[in-house]
This record gives sequence, C-alpha cells and structure tokens, in this order.
Amino acid sequence: MYFVYMLRCADDTIYTGIAKDLEKRVAEHNLGKASKYTRARLPVNVVYCEKSKNRSTASKREIEIKKMSRKEKLKLMTGS
Repeated sequence: MYFVYMLRCADDTIYTGIAKDLEKRVAEHNLGKASKYTRARLPVNVVYCEKSKNRSTASKREIEIKKMSRKEKLKLMTGS
C-alpha cells in the first residue's frame, strides 16, 4: 500500500508526494532529508492523504494532484 499526501510548508505552500510509510516520510521531510523543496520550507504538516493499492496508481494520482491549481488542492484537502 502507498499513500499520496500533501504537506503544508511553513511558507504556506503545498507539497505533494507519495510514500509507502507516511509517518517515516514526513519525519524525513521535517529532518530536511526528503526533498529539496521542503528542506527550505520547514516545518511541514500533513494536510491530506489518500491510500493507493500500488506505486503505479500512487504515482499517477500524484501527477494528477500536482497539475491541480492551488484552489483545487485546497478544495480536495477540505473535502468540499
């Protein structure tokens, strides 16, 4: 099982990624060891996640979310 997740960074931007172990990955982000993008925008908090059955579907969903506008992402996060 994989997770597609969105993080809110300290500068209020939204980062989207995938992980097999979400807790571990978020900890890596907050230690500055996961992504160049989040490293400069710490701390980060999980604001959205969804499960995917495998890496392939998680990657496809990640791409879909990354193509969304900020407004669409915020809507997805709030479930509106």
